[in-house]
Amino acid sequence: MIAKEILKNLITKKISVKEITDKYLENIKTKNSILNAFITVFDEDFINKQVERAQEMINKGNLTPVVGLPVAIKDNINLKGYPTTCASKILSNYISPYNATVVEKLIYNGAIIVGKTNLDEFAMGSSNENSYYGVVKNPLNLEWVSGGSSGGSAVAVSADMVPLALGSDTGGSIRLPAAFTGIYGLKPTYGMVSRFGLVAYASSLDQIGPMAKDPQDLALIMQVIAGYDPKDSTSYKDINVDFVNEDFEPNFELQSLKGLKIGIPFKIINDQGVDKTIKDATNKLINSLAKECEIIEIEFPYLSYSIPCYYIIASSEASSNLARYDGIRYGLRIEEFNNEPIEDTRTLMKITRGQGFGLEVKRRIMIGTFCLSSGYYDAYYKKAQQVRTLIKKDFEKIFNQVDLIIMPTSPTLPFKIGEKINDPIKMYLSDIYTVSVNLSGLPSLNIPIKYNDFYIGVQLIGNYFKDKFLLNIANLINTYIN
Repeated sequence: MIAKEILKNLITKKISVKEITDKYLENIKTKNSILNAFITVFDEDFINKQVERAQEMINKGNLTPVVGLPVAIKDNINLKGYPTTCASKILSNYISPYNATVVEKLIYNGAIIVGKTNLDEFAMGSSNENSYYGVVKNPLNLEWVSGGSSGGSAVAVSADMVPLALGSDTGGSIRLPAAFTGIYGLKPTYGMVSRFGLVAYASSLDQIGPMAKDPQDLALIMQVIAGYDPKDSTSYKDINVDFVNEDFEPNFELQSLKGLKIGIPFKIINDQGVDKTIKDATNKLINSLAKECEIIEIEFPYLSYSIPCYYIIASSEASSNLARYDGIRYGLRIEEFNNEPIEDTRTLMKITRGQGFGLEVKRRIMIGTFCLSSGYYDAYYKKAQQVRTLIKKDFEKIFNQVDLIIMPTSPTLPFKIGEKINDPIKMYLSDIYTVSVNLSGLPSLNIPIKYNDFYIGVQLIGNYFKDKFLLNIANLINTYIN
């Protein structure tokens, strides 16, 4: 059952908040031991307090778009009094002293936050194999990766452990696992949703966003989590949050796809590196849309530079952001080495960071530190920022001609667990069609297209603050092809 239907049943009192919460908690209990989607499932007392409050809100007619709906949050989003591990050994004993803004908004609006989901350590990865708490398995095929870094959130939705989940997207970390698990995942416009309380990976790229099985469900939760936050200096003040109306129906203005101008990068879709199944499914969708829409071929002259540009910028910002995990302030502290006490601070930091961080995190810290070091800053980080500007200009030119862009989310289908883990270049190329959106700050939405026995992830990319428009289009495509 999708979130919108659950909400209707809760409001009309066909089902109680406790009944719906218990149902999903039972699903978590049954499935999580196999899929490993959750790091933390909250204790009974915390969940019961949320359930009682939500039911009281409904009984009093104090209704919201998410009241009584179970929600999971990625374990790099802070919730007061509970662990925020970022799937890392170095934060395995860290208890958050405050709530993220999105958590405050969900609690205030009566959502039932049931637990925190697994991820690639510090959100660094495309497969959810880089977690201190183990690999997240794909419910569509247990031999496949779930996609990363928000694999736990995607699997929780895909496997019916929750109807709604929050992830974070730095270079495709919502859209890629959504594509691999056959669900919808929205990376909002940068600044649309507050990042306060999100553990930073790359601050100029990170964005919290929702995942669900239906675009109308995404509208419900976006109505709650979007909007200006004075605690986040990158949050936009003049945001019009009108995803749903007062009856919690999606506030979608378009009733038809007719006359829409859609930009298609055919060179990308038909590239040799794109899996044939993805090519066929994407082209089939485009041919269906061409009956009503104007299809315009577009080009991304600088797309081939997006991967090196992204990994230089993201790793550089990670090097800076992760410097705070030093064994001194909070988190893991290794005080002995080879059965001898560590007596100087420098050695304590080195041993703690060496044992506390996983291989992929250390790799990215080293790349970033190198790119920011004296003598290399101009050659790498500064140059990457200049290329980032060119990529943004590519999008600006394209959106002068079209209403939205459609292209694959990933060049490949979900790959087997362990297949790419020892080849970081192959792994990084999984993000080739997603990172340019983060570099530009644009909104993008993965939509699942059923093709034979697979779900193919296709992403819709819109202009700045066209998040609702993308959900509108996805809803029309959903009814159009099904």
